[in-house]
Amino acid sequence: MRSMTRLAGVAAAGAALLLGPLTTPAAAAGEAIPDGTQFYVPQLQHYQDALSQVAELRASGDTEAADDISAMIRTPQAVWLTGASPEQVEQEARQVTHRAAGKGELPVLVAYNIPFRDCAQYSAGGATTVAEYHEWIDALAAGIGDREAVVILEPDGLGIIPWYSPNTGSGLEWCRPAEADPDTAASDRFAMLNYAVDAVGANPGTRVYLDGTHSAWLGVGDIADRLHQAGVERADGFFLNVSNYRTTSDSLTYGNWISQCLWYGTNPAEGGWRLGHFEYCASQYYPSSGYDDTTATDQWYLDNVTNAANAPQGPQDLTHFVVDTSRNGRGPWTPPAGVYPDPQDWCNPPDRGLGVRPTTDTGDPLADAFLWVKVPGESDGQCSRGLTDNGGVDPEWGRVDPAAGQWFPEQALELVRLAQPPL
Repeated sequence: MRSMTRLAGVAAAGAALLLGPLTTPAAAAGEAIPDGTQFYVPQLQHYQDALSQVAELRASGDTEAADDISAMIRTPQAVWLTGASPEQVEQEARQVTHRAAGKGELPVLVAYNIPFRDCAQYSAGGATTVAEYHEWIDALAAGIGDREAVVILEPDGLGIIPWYSPNTGSGLEWCRPAEADPDTAASDRFAMLNYAVDAVGANPGTRVYLDGTHSAWLGVGDIADRLHQAGVERADGFFLNVSNYRTTSDSLTYGNWISQCLWYGTNPAEGGWRLGHFEYCASQYYPSSGYDDTTATDQWYLDNVTNAANAPQGPQDLTHFVVDTSRNGRGPWTPPAGVYPDPQDWCNPPDRGLGVRPTTDTGDPLADAFLWVKVPGESDGQCSRGLTDNGGVDPEWGRVDPAAGQWFPEQALELVRLAQPPL
């Protein structure tokens, strides 16, 4: 799954929480993930590959690394549902939620099957029609039933939209698959996500989160507008940083700004002049030019949200979010300048480490949980850094990377050795 960095990166900073001290218990639009929740530890798709690596490490005498890989695969993480038939996805969702319920744990399921998924790139696939996607979503909802689950709904589903012209006025975006109808592809995407929010969210124990991209991708107003069009007001919130490496600090700041922008664009001022005008929101790009820049400020939000006549009274009035911390322990990779035609800083970057373990103890009243959504140890794809004359070898790893979703033992080993906090 490709989380493309479409704009300049930003460095870690950790701006202050935007609403100041809040003591009201966190509550999402529906039911928040309860404090102290124990998340589900699945048997990974590549469990045997991981066990083989552990055995090889022990045989070589590297027991510490073997123990660390073992600890990594015993950490709660998501189960990805990526395109089986409706009958198969219903069965898998039922099995996972049954097993989790039996252990008293909350499973995290990733629904990843929308048409033109990843714009036919590294993680291409998905349903082929709107009707087929509806059938698949209905089967997923039926498989979960009344059992507890968190559903991460379509990573990149709002970051990469086929034939989409954002309401920011920036023009038609890059994803233009020839097989998609230019007149309907974007509206179909929003309609399908709305359908999924309602169908899956109708289950009493299911929490649904929509794609909020990450802090070095879409501007705050742009993603807030997309989330609104996708029905985030009826979901439990949005997710950030899935399959990416942005710091937790940046993600919390970005998430808070999106939440306040959503409030701003959906709560009428006198005369209703701001309704739908998410582009009026400040962002990580304007007036700031990055979280590490001295121009970074919360003043816009203080002036336009917290000091508004009908200002939100606490976190229960704002949209919540979750953050993928599976591989962000050392933040994003800065590629060497001028070396690669396309550095692909999102794709199997070197020298990265595991991040904070899954928990509801986020320290932020709008952040429901830190989760391991992307399965650490699985490849992002075959990354050539834009080079075309070296047989597809990734020069940062000295080999052809495994295909997206396949086990990458060298990367798994690096993630545990550089974990922050340490395993």
